[in-house]
Amino acid sequence: MFHINNQEITPEFAEMYQAAGLYLDKQVQDGIKFWLKASLTPPFLEHLSFRLGNQLFFIRLEDVAGKVNPPANINGLCAIADACEGHACLLPMEKKFFGGWQPLKGGWGLIDARTGNAIDPIALITDEKIIMTDWEVQDFSVQIVRDDLIRNGYQLMSWQGSPLVNPSIWFIGDSGGPEWVVVRFSRNSKKAPLSKPDNWDEIAQSASSLSHIGHFAPVYPANANDAFDPIIGSITPLYRGYQLLVSYKGLETPKFE
Repeated sequence: MFHINNQEITPEFAEMYQAAGLYLDKQVQDGIKFWLKASLTPPFLEHLSFRLGNQLFFIRLEDVAGKVNPPANINGLCAIADACEGHACLLPMEKKFFGGWQPLKGGWGLIDARTGNAIDPIALITDEKIIMTDWEVQDFSVQIVRDDLIRNGYQLMSWQGSPLVNPSIWFIGDSGGPEWVVVRFSRNSKKAPLSKPDNWDEIAQSASSLSHIGHFAPVYPANANDAFDPIIGSITPLYRGYQLLVSYKGLETPKFE
């Protein structure tokens, strides 16, 4: 179960975080278009993450002087990178006396979290069609629900894209207090409609210290090039980097038993 984790974000880390994001964005002409995580909203496994082509990169910032203690740890970084079949990267940063925070190394400044070798994200892009992992699709589905909440004027508290952790989203609801959302997805729109998870009451009990108001959000992503057969539904795999279409009709609010 997931409880809101108030990991402390110090002003020093926030300053380093902003500098790192701006630096990475400049490594690509016209900037990185597909950020997965680029905000200081907890919880944290990685600090920053993005997609280039068919590759995913998950990044942990480190202060080489050891004065700034970033949230989370390298185990979480490797866990999300492995689950998404991406690259776990470290970005060592140093604070210059006049120049602010800068990567310790040149180029992208990234090193492999396991081998210590330099990583050039562009050099790792291939033409291979990579099917999105469950974690990727879950994270995408959470983004769909999150963005819909924002469009409807709600204030987000936190969100996370793990398919193994609940709830997926916390926000300030119509009640004026915290409310939570469990997000689920289906790769085939013709399968039985998604319903609340079997452990719904267990999730509700875990979240009850903060809120008794929970919602269920079923999301149906599909490859935009799918034939959408009226009988068998969408069958084309969800390829990383390919356009997706989404069916999402809003929050459902199940009753607790």
